[in-house]
Amino acid sequence: MAILLGKTHIRSYPLVKFITPKFPSQKTHSLSFTVRANQMEESEIKEVGEMGSQKKIFVAGATGSTGKRIVEQLLQRGFSVKAGVRDIEKAKTIFPTNSALQIVKADVMEGSDKLVEAISDDSEALICATGFQRSWDPLAPWKVDYYGTINLVEACRKRGIKRFILISSILVNGAAMGQLLNPAYVFLNVFGLVLVAKLQAENYIRKSGINYTIVRPGGLKNDPPLET
Repeated sequence: MAILLGKTHIRSYPLVKFITPKFPSQKTHSLSFTVRANQMEESEIKEVGEMGSQKKIFVAGATGSTGKRIVEQLLQRGFSVKAGVRDIEKAKTIFPTNSALQIVKADVMEGSDKLVEAISDDSEALICATGFQRSWDPLAPWKVDYYGTINLVEACRKRGIKRFILISSILVNGAAMGQLLNPAYVFLNVFGLVLVAKLQAENYIRKSGINYTIVRPGGLKNDPPLET
């Protein structure tokens, strides 16, 4: 299911495998990020304007399972990347040394002002791949997936970031779709109503005026992509 909202795209997928995003091979190019589902549907994020100045793509949540793959694919396609992480030493053990990769401290729960410093003026776009870690704190999803996303949006607005990409989740709008009793919706919301928190974050982004794209993947796996 795809919904087109002006210049923004929202696409929901069934169970998907994380498949290599497609990017132009040129060193000077516009931003293009692709996610494919198992039916070979495609959602593209494109930013008009050349990146000859080699401004960076900021990835928030870069050491998470999804964020790590995003960083790897961006680097493979010739982008300069700024990886926003909570633990720099941990990130150094995850990512090999790369002149096109900069690792910076960026905790989305510490407020937008500190994120403004981390993003700085050398970032062209931001990909939000953050997600709360399961804990006994029932407010964790709201601290990360809602307020953390808001902090990122506000930091991007202050920095004039041209594109904000949110990796959300399928079923965030399950209630409106009559899926309140869907086992997946019930299971995911057991953890502090995380889908509700993500939906509220999406709504905030839509009203913010920022140029955005929302991706709603299904269950992401680390398996190799399916042959097509």
